[in-house]
Amino acid sequence: MRLGRIAHPEGTGFPFVAIQRNDEGDEVAAEIREHPFGTPDFTGRQWPLADVRLLAPILPSKVVCIGKNYAEHAREMGGEPPADPVMFLKPSTSVVGPALPIRLPADSTHVDFEGELAVVIGQPCRDVPRAKAKDVILGYTVANDVTARDQQRADGQWTRGKGHDTFCPLGPWIETEIDPSDLAVRTELDGELRQDGRTSQLLHDVPALVEWVSRVMTLLPGDVILTGTPAGVGQIRDGQSVSITVEGIGTLTNPVVSR
Repeated sequence: MRLGRIAHPEGTGFPFVAIQRNDEGDEVAAEIREHPFGTPDFTGRQWPLADVRLLAPILPSKVVCIGKNYAEHAREMGGEPPADPVMFLKPSTSVVGPALPIRLPADSTHVDFEGELAVVIGQPCRDVPRAKAKDVILGYTVANDVTARDQQRADGQWTRGKGHDTFCPLGPWIETEIDPSDLAVRTELDGELRQDGRTSQLLHDVPALVEWVSRVMTLLPGDVILTGTPAGVGQIRDGQSVSITVEGIGTLTNPVVSR
């Protein structure tokens, strides 16, 4: 099932929806009552997908990110792959949806894209063993871990460089029925392929990450774990467009503008 959030023609709130095909074979957004966790309860209202605007599919209480989780990316950043996952946070205010602009801060001269598979948590959990990680996952979406690289390096820690508003595009929806173990992750900048990796190259796979993170903090429904980016990250500039595709999920595209 594909789950998302939309703005719709009737303009009453921003409901969760399931994106599915109707009897005529057309894609529609079917409204879910309240929230998408557990078994969805549908209201009966639906809109043609072409008539709605997709929003960030979830508004998490926190975005937990894993750095240097592909060996070649760790090396392109000037280091060796770490033995344990490197964990940091993005604020919820960094989240934006598809087609919304990534806004470049005026006080940064070098902002990079980082295409990633994102895990969406489906229930409150703590101390989850990797064998049970699948039980607490709602699904998967596409993420861009946008980074002000100059600020990250200058500060010696990553909060400012990773935490600007608009620095966590998510979308276009959440795919609930997919095996995350070997998916292609590709990033295009203005149509040019810049990243081309597979989740089978992750140093720490999805179950291991859920176990690692949940040892540290309670995860809540809707929380997001970014699993890391393949090699090939690069700078984005005003006027460009970055598109990230994760196999089996879809493509997340955002324009880039100066703030």
